[in-house]
Amino acid sequence: MENTPLSKIESIVARQKEFFSQGATRDLTFRKDSLRRLYGAIKEWEPAIEEALMTDLHKSGEEGYITETGLVLSEISDHLRHLRHWARTERKRTPLTLFPSAGYVVKEPLGTVLIISPWNYPVQLLLTPLVGALSAGCTAVLKPSPYVPNVSRVLQEMIEHTFDQRQVAVVQGNREVNANLLAQRWDLIFFTGSPALGRTVMESASRNLTPVVLELGGKSPCIVDEGADVKIAARRCLWGKCLNSGQTCIAPDYLLVHDSLRDSFLEEFDRQKEWLYREGLDKDTPHYGHIVRDAAFERVVNYMKDGTVLSGGRYDAESRFIEPTILGDVPPDAPVMTEEIFGPVFPMMTFGEISEVERFVNSREKPLALYYFGSVKKGRELIRHTTSGGACINDTIMHVANPNLPFGGVGNSGMGSYHSRLSYEAFTHRRSILVTPTKVDMPFRYMPYRFIRLVRRLLK
Repeated sequence: MENTPLSKIESIVARQKEFFSQGATRDLTFRKDSLRRLYGAIKEWEPAIEEALMTDLHKSGEEGYITETGLVLSEISDHLRHLRHWARTERKRTPLTLFPSAGYVVKEPLGTVLIISPWNYPVQLLLTPLVGALSAGCTAVLKPSPYVPNVSRVLQEMIEHTFDQRQVAVVQGNREVNANLLAQRWDLIFFTGSPALGRTVMESASRNLTPVVLELGGKSPCIVDEGADVKIAARRCLWGKCLNSGQTCIAPDYLLVHDSLRDSFLEEFDRQKEWLYREGLDKDTPHYGHIVRDAAFERVVNYMKDGTVLSGGRYDAESRFIEPTILGDVPPDAPVMTEEIFGPVFPMMTFGEISEVERFVNSREKPLALYYFGSVKKGRELIRHTTSGGACINDTIMHVANPNLPFGGVGNSGMGSYHSRLSYEAFTHRRSILVTPTKVDMPFRYMPYRFIRLVRRLLK
């Protein structure tokens, strides 16, 4: 992809700010029409998006719909159903000391926003925040990833055919373009990517006191405790790791398996691999993704040196295929246990008491997700003693599919959350309004405060 010149970036931002200042995007009918146009565009361009996802990530059409376009379409439908309710002015209770005033909260768009998305879910993670921006009435500049050039090209063509650049525009390029974008003054930056790049975004935003939503990542633990249904645990852990070939920010990153279940889990993991990929698992399997680029492939393959391969281990450099792999005998300080893997390699450690799991998880950065397999009671207890952006008991990944649950990180795994109403609120300013009539003017507010005793009583 060619880098968008700095002069064009500055022109786009200036034009969007001018367009926003004219007030057209604040109109509820305009916002709903924008959402409908985006919905129609995704439906129209779905075949091209599907082909681009297969080319860049070897992502099947079915997986592309489940994890990309389908989620965005569902998000748009949710906003169209509820936007009028979300956007209405709220009347708030006003204390007696402020009589006869009345308090209100009005919702207004933040302004011109920047949305930077990663390559692993290049459609969903670019367009879902855009839904929130359009719903709130913002103008938006979108920056897709250069690592998925075909998807980024299709998305740019789709957006340019659907929206005036003064409302929504796409900017392409590498980190130099990112730097140029971050040097502009925005009303919000919505970034999805690594914690390292998140720090860069936050540092740049701080120069203009720009608010940020950071959706980052981290090492999400997957705990298989005594009492777990080993068959279900192995199947759902494997499925969560196989989605997009493990290139998922909420993928189960490493396994903590109870001592008594180690061997049975390994056996079941292999059985479930055969069940999940009945047609065989190799570089030509249609429902299994490949690693996005050579550098990432080499990094993930090198992780296999950090332990003993207990399951899987096959790979093909030409196609960047890596089989789902479990590693044993992994030191806690090995790179595979300290770096986000972003691939289908599963380091596995064992434990005897759940307190060991609590200490281990709490000794590390707060993860984006935590997965527990075992009794619901023990799972709730573990969640109560740990922290993560989200969590599942006896499942993986699926919490992100519930639009009524907030999605976001905590600490090193991010800040802010979105999906459904929270997507709208992420791009919205809640403005406090106090309306005071002039016919009544209460004397206790004025010097020399003769009614201070009465005020003290009212404030108790």
